[in-house]
Amino acid sequence: MAWWEWLLDVSGLVLLLLVGYGAALVARRRLLARHGGTFELSHRLNADAPGRGWVLGMGRYEGERLEWFRVFTLWPKPKRTWARDQLTYDGRREPVGAEQASLYPDHVVIRCASRDGEVELAMSPASLTGFQAWLEAKPPGTDWNVR
Repeated sequence: MAWWEWLLDVSGLVLLLLVGYGAALVARRRLLARHGGTFELSHRLNADAPGRGWVLGMGRYEGERLEWFRVFTLWPKPKRTWARDQLTYDGRREPVGAEQASLYPDHVVIRCASRDGEVELAMSPASLTGFQAWLEAKPPGTDWNVR
């Protein structure tokens, strides 16, 4: 077999793997959306460097929890989960500097306080409205003053 035939075979295999990976990502997103609507939700994993540490993802409300899934992985379980009664909305801001290139277009950055510390998320203004409504719809008897 000539070297160029071997190169064509390897290129075809790589292309086939990429198409299969893309199809698996689409199937995973549809499977996740089947159990409740998903929305674009980025999470800042590393807050050490200003404007850096953002990871694209999607969010899903599952009862009393907000689940966050990475976009470019095939893992079916959420990477992070936050309980509704442990989150407090602290404000929003526009992305600045490198964040504008790291996040989805037109997303706003929000800060939340949780028992584990500060949480930074980025979502569209429409998703933010839904998030605030979800937070405010805490069950009866919830102590609103507890952080």
